[in-house]
Amino acid sequence: MVNDSVSVALAMPLLAAYDYHVGDFGQLARGTIVLVPLGRNFVYGIILGPGINEIPRTKLRPIKSVSRLAPLVPRFVDFLEKMSAWTLAPLGSVVKMVLSQPDALLPPPLQTIYRPVMPQPDAARPTKARERVLDLLQKAGGLSAAEIRKSAGVSASVITTMVNQGLLEAAKVNLMTPVANPDLELAGPELTEDQRRAASVMCSSIGSGFAAFLLDGVTGSGKTETYLEAVRSALAVGQQVLILLPEIGMSTSWRNRFKARFGVPPTEWHSEIGPASKRRAWRAIQKGEVQVVVGARSALFLPFADLGLIIVDEEHEQSFKQEDQVIYQARDMAVLRASQEGCPIILASATPSLESWVNAGMTGEKQRYQRLVLPNRVMAAALPEISAIDLRTTPPDRGRWLAPPLIEALQARLDVGEQSLLFLNRRGYAPLTMCGACGHQLACLNCDSWMVAHRLAGRLRCHHCGYEMRPPNECSACGESDSMLACGPGVERLAEEVLHRFPSARFAVLSSDTMGSLKASEMFVQSVIDGDVDIIIGTQMAAKGHHFPKLTLVGVVDADLGLAGGDLRAAERTFQMLMQVAGRAGRESLPGVAILQTLQPENPVISALLDGDRDEFLAYEVAARQAAGMPPFKRLASIVLSASDQERLHTASDTLARAAPRFKGVDIFGPTVAPLSFLRGKHRTRILIRVEKSVDIQQVVKSWLEDVKLPTSVRLNIDIDPYSFL
Repeated sequence: MVNDSVSVALAMPLLAAYDYHVGDFGQLARGTIVLVPLGRNFVYGIILGPGINEIPRTKLRPIKSVSRLAPLVPRFVDFLEKMSAWTLAPLGSVVKMVLSQPDALLPPPLQTIYRPVMPQPDAARPTKARERVLDLLQKAGGLSAAEIRKSAGVSASVITTMVNQGLLEAAKVNLMTPVANPDLELAGPELTEDQRRAASVMCSSIGSGFAAFLLDGVTGSGKTETYLEAVRSALAVGQQVLILLPEIGMSTSWRNRFKARFGVPPTEWHSEIGPASKRRAWRAIQKGEVQVVVGARSALFLPFADLGLIIVDEEHEQSFKQEDQVIYQARDMAVLRASQEGCPIILASATPSLESWVNAGMTGEKQRYQRLVLPNRVMAAALPEISAIDLRTTPPDRGRWLAPPLIEALQARLDVGEQSLLFLNRRGYAPLTMCGACGHQLACLNCDSWMVAHRLAGRLRCHHCGYEMRPPNECSACGESDSMLACGPGVERLAEEVLHRFPSARFAVLSSDTMGSLKASEMFVQSVIDGDVDIIIGTQMAAKGHHFPKLTLVGVVDADLGLAGGDLRAAERTFQMLMQVAGRAGRESLPGVAILQTLQPENPVISALLDGDRDEFLAYEVAARQAAGMPPFKRLASIVLSASDQERLHTASDTLARAAPRFKGVDIFGPTVAPLSFLRGKHRTRILIRVEKSVDIQQVVKSWLEDVKLPTSVRLNIDIDPYSFL
């Protein structure tokens, strides 16, 4: 007997799939996209397989419609189910990320074009306007009314009259342009021996099943050109390629390099791509018409027809971690998808994450990734010389932020026409505004955080929730007028000092506040390459992937920023950022220098940077994590409870604590007030679960929570392998 019911995972935050009967649609394969009723509405979903509940057909609601697109490949559906199980996110929330462009599931809209009728009617009276239209269409074929009006310089009434007189005919057509395919015959740049060796290993893995590579190359070693050889090998056998970048701002230079290598740009997928372009791309990817996609972490959920290679560039970047809705680490989920697709994955970085370092067998653990090393820069470039300014003995002038040796180095670059980068990972003008009379600090109304001064915008902003206010003229605590002081520097304040020190220098600020769009980022990068900027003043955006040939000096204004606090990954993250930003200097023939301003040059992070010994730092961090029993040697999960009512939150926290399991190899810490105890108008408590690597942490959390009933006013978030500890 044929099973006439199917289990459908709906694109909604639902834990379970629902059963529907297939009606007259017959047998439907796993991965088929369907539209089904839910309450009074209709929702898209993905068929997982036969119905799993013994419910009579008469009580099942029927599927409304079936997408004309081919079913999603079963291995992709496998990935979605495994990801849901790993992250403990509702399967429906994961499916919703896949079906993010519901209009792509419908046939593309038809557009009206106009063509000349042949032969032309004898009775039609020729005019100059009509002749221009006919001449245009005889050359171009069919065009839309807007294109005709623009190109022929005629009004809409001319077109209407020509249709009425039988001179033109209207037709409904699909105007979707085909995607241009990369040219695999174009010659790439000459590779070094190290690059050829690494590329050969990666290329030989194409089509041979799952394999994971850590492409470990110093800054400027040509990692991109090396893995593009593997891209070419995958395309040569007709497979698709996904490349993940941590920031959309990186896609400009990356796209240019790809176009230079293959003659056409890749298909992009990120937040600045418009809905219409996303619909076209989603559909073309699912049909196998798009060969290469480069995008942000959300591109991981695109429905590739035949995915043959995944690349995660700058794999160490924390921005691959999504912290809201479905909480996941895109790097780890990319490895999971590659394993499900049966294809290789390349993780590329000059500063590998400790997780990838351990997985590459560098600490004696089981080797899961093959490490490929690029130890030297290309184009005969040398790594920058890194030195430090001890601010305890050589401080800046009072009220300033640049120490004299750094000022001298900046002036030396200006004198010879070279470029410099001043790095400070603080947006805005000042991180704190305080009353000079009573010491009152301006805090966000919705969060446990200071308001950051943005003088260019004339606003104070919370960088956690986005709340804004005008700078007050008087203190709300003591009433004193003109007493509010900006404390500490941000990049805007640093720019103020650069203007004061070097009034003739051309400078520009590179931060998310000044680069509000991808186009703005592209224009900025080009202006630097063209030599229109002498001094870049940048936040972490400046540390990622940029290649500026004339940039020879990097000055880190506060190298200690980020080292304080109890964040598990503070040292690792600071080392990675400083090493990456230092690597912007001297990437071609001109030698580079990086100068770190610090109050603690003896800190292991700063010491390893000054020694130029990355592996020294990794060994130190490995020992510290092992001693503390922390990832990647044990596993963590975080449970955060939040509520607007503090009393209900504490009651819910106590309820959860009383139900805590007692398992061998499982440690539970909390519940305690979260480090950021008030966020976006919600009070927060946190529980950390730590387990031995042999323990199934997902099962521990599931078994704990399945019998706990919390009020609907209390929200619970689960983060498996947390990165943020706020």
